[in-house]
Amino acid sequence: MWRKLIGKSPRQVAQRAVQRVARRLDVDELAFPLLDGDLADSQVGPAADRDLPGPVAAATAPRGDGRRVAWLAYPPQSGSGGHTTLFRMMEACRAAGFENTLLLYNRYGNDLAESAATVRRAWPWLQCDIAFVPERIEGFDAVVASAWSTAHVAVTRTAPGTRGLYFAQDFEPFFYPRGGEYAMAEDSYRLGLRIVSLGAMVRDSIREHTGVESTMIPFGVDREVYHALPGARRRSGVLFYAKRGNDRRGYRLAILALREFHRRHPDEPIHVYGDMAGDLDVPVIDHGSLRPSELNELYNSVVTGLALSFTNISLVAEEMLAAGAVPVVNDSPLARADLSNPHALWAPATPAGLAGALGAAVSRLDRDAHAEQVAHSVSTLSWNETGARFAGILTAELDSQR
Repeated sequence: MWRKLIGKSPRQVAQRAVQRVARRLDVDELAFPLLDGDLADSQVGPAADRDLPGPVAAATAPRGDGRRVAWLAYPPQSGSGGHTTLFRMMEACRAAGFENTLLLYNRYGNDLAESAATVRRAWPWLQCDIAFVPERIEGFDAVVASAWSTAHVAVTRTAPGTRGLYFAQDFEPFFYPRGGEYAMAEDSYRLGLRIVSLGAMVRDSIREHTGVESTMIPFGVDREVYHALPGARRRSGVLFYAKRGNDRRGYRLAILALREFHRRHPDEPIHVYGDMAGDLDVPVIDHGSLRPSELNELYNSVVTGLALSFTNISLVAEEMLAAGAVPVVNDSPLARADLSNPHALWAPATPAGLAGALGAAVSRLDRDAHAEQVAHSVSTLSWNETGARFAGILTAELDSQR
C-alpha cells in the first residue's frame, strides 16, 4: 500500500485515507436518502391502487379557505435554491388562504430547533409551522412532496383520503448513474401523486421516461431583487456559483473551464460565490455566501458568468440576465425550452467550450452598453405569478374532491 503513496501530495494521501475509511464504514448506505420503511412501490400496496392523474387546470381564483397543507422537505442549508423555490410556492398558497406546515424529513437525526432556526434565519419571509415528519401524516387536506424521496414518504406515511401532490423541480433520476437509485427516483412519478413540474424540461422528461403526465408551471424571477442598478458602471470579469459535491451543478467542469478562461484572458477577474473554490489554482475573488441584494450587486459588476445545471435550467441564468450579465449555459435541447432569451450564450459542456463562450462575452467592445440591453430583455414571470398558478392547481385538486 505504501508504494502507492510514494510521490503523492499530502492532500492526495489524505484523500486516499478518507476513501478507505468511507468504504469500511459503508458511507453510501448513510447517503441513501430514505429509511427502508419509507420506500413505496408503484406495483404494490396503496400506490398500485392509485390512478395516475393527468394535468389539471389551475383554478381561476385560488381559494385556500383555511385548508391545511403539509409540505415535505429535507432540512435545508442556508442559500438552497430548491428550498427557496418551494418556500415561494408555500407563501403563494398562504396568500391564497391555505394554512401551511413544513414537515422536515429527519433521515439523518437533525435537531428540530436547529433546523427550524435555519429556516427562520435564511427565509424570514416564510410564514408556516415547522415540525418533523411524523410516523403518520394526518389532519391535513393535502400533502406536497418536494423531492423523489419525499414523494415516497408522502405515499407510505400519509393517512388515506389526503390529496397528494409532488412539486418536481428537476427530473431527479438524472441525479444518479443508471442503477437502483435511478429506478427508485423514476418510480416516484408513478406513485399516483398529482405532479406539478417546474418548466418544460422536467415535464417533457417525466413524460418521455415514464409516460406520466404532469401540470407545468413556468419559471419565475424576482425582479424586485435582481435588476440593473442605476447609474453608468464599468463591468469586468466573470462569476461562478460554486456547489461542491453536487455533480449536476458542474463544479469540476467549471473549475477546468475557468482555468482555461484565465489562460486566455489573464486580466479578467474571476468571482466565485457559494462554496470555497480553493482548488481553482488561479487568482480568484471569493465572496462566500451572499445575501440576494449583495448577489445582485455582484451580477451588476461582471460581464458574464457560468450558469450550469444538468437536470433543469439554473435559476442563476435568469437572475444574471435581469441584472444585465450574460449567462453561459451548458447547451441542451431540453433546457432551451425554458430559457429563450436571445442574450444567453449556449456552449458545449466542455472546458474549452465554456471558456470560449465566456471569452466571447468579455471580448465585446460594447459590453457595458450591451448589459443594458440584456437587462431590458427579460420578460419572465415573477415568482408571485408562478406561485399563484401553483395555488390555483392546489385549489383545483382539492375542489375536485367536493
